[in-house]
Amino acid sequence: MTNGPVAGASSLFEALYGDENAVVRALRAGASAESADEEGTTALYLASVQDLPNAVRLLLAAGADPNRASGPGAGDLPLCGAACGGHVEAVEALLSAGAEPDLSEEFGFTALRWAAGLGHARVAEALLAHGADPDLTGPRGEVPLVVAARRGSVHTVRALLRHGARDLSPALEEARRMLTLDAEQELRASLRRSYGDEGHGSQVHRDPVDGGVTVTVELLRDGQPFASQDLQTGHGAIATLLENELGLRAPFEELAVRALRGGDPGLDNWLVAVGTLWLRGDEETFQAAAAWTAGEDPLRQAFGVDVLARLGFRTGGRPFAERAIPLLRELTRSAAPAPADAAARALAQYERDGTDGGSPGVD
Repeated sequence: MTNGPVAGASSLFEALYGDENAVVRALRAGASAESADEEGTTALYLASVQDLPNAVRLLLAAGADPNRASGPGAGDLPLCGAACGGHVEAVEALLSAGAEPDLSEEFGFTALRWAAGLGHARVAEALLAHGADPDLTGPRGEVPLVVAARRGSVHTVRALLRHGARDLSPALEEARRMLTLDAEQELRASLRRSYGDEGHGSQVHRDPVDGGVTVTVELLRDGQPFASQDLQTGHGAIATLLENELGLRAPFEELAVRALRGGDPGLDNWLVAVGTLWLRGDEETFQAAAAWTAGEDPLRQAFGVDVLARLGFRTGGRPFAERAIPLLRELTRSAAPAPADAAARALAQYERDGTDGGSPGVD
């Protein structure tokens, strides 16, 4: 591409792969913001799916219709394309220019359905803030909350709950079902159904994302990935959040199992379970937490310590301080590093004013 004058649809499509100055030059030279290629793909759709937010803004300012369908059969929408890719800036630009958040493309997919199914929580939040219906069903008749629960995206579930999603019981059932499954095995089975099992190699990635872990299974051909699927693993936290919303009380041992499933005190599965037990603030929970701290598993000990750290504080005091503090002091001296460090943090919490904080992950 040269720096000289450009004109026409082809020049505009070329300009998208340059910078915004190239797009401006193409538009000024006469290219229409509504340009489409020979397959019917619009420039706005391409900019949206390629995560080119500056180009999206320029095309919209030049008159591109944010609701114009694109592609063969006019089956694709710019907002859905941007949502599918998790492109928050492009989504926000389209919404600000009048994109209808609940408009569906071919096969009945809306932008929120894409975001919920792929765990793009920030996109879901933007769509909901612009009026997307949190209960609008998708192509299989499922509401976004059920889809997000299956995906394991805690942040997406929280966004839907904040914006009034109502079908909590089916979503809870789905989260509990997913807790009985192994994410890696489920992904492998799904890939086999799509691509067969003819000696493909595979590899697995586990990446920390948004307070959880995303498990990705890739199929390999000649050592190179050619297909992949992924899931997030926040199903324990999601089940607990939905139970809290429904006024259901999961057994404290079940909450411990959910927390320990990921093996990381920094994950939502752990934090939501701890926060839920804090709010109970009862003798039964104290006894369970004390028993966990006396066990031999360092991770379970650390979980018990975290529960004791603010147990019952929201009731207007520190009802278990007299018994919890000696336990915590003993653990700082005799426990493995993980529970000892957790106990030191818990003691520091008791030394501070313990009446003004909230519970992690449950508000």
